[in-house]
Amino acid sequence: MKELLDNLNNLIADFTKDATLQVENGNKAAGTRARKTSLAIEKALKEFRKVSVEQSKN
Repeated sequence: MKELLDNLNNLIADFTKDATLQVENGNKAAGTRARKTSLAIEKALKEFRKVSVEQSKN
């Protein structure tokens, strides 16, 4: 669970950095990276939810 949370934190930091570059500087490549990272965040959040539910049942 800790590894999953660390991964989520890293993904969110990467997303924030790239999204900021896109918004502030108009960096199109950063926007592409941010969109890609948002999909990875979505998958990681679904996995977190799954693990969290399993742990709450024990």
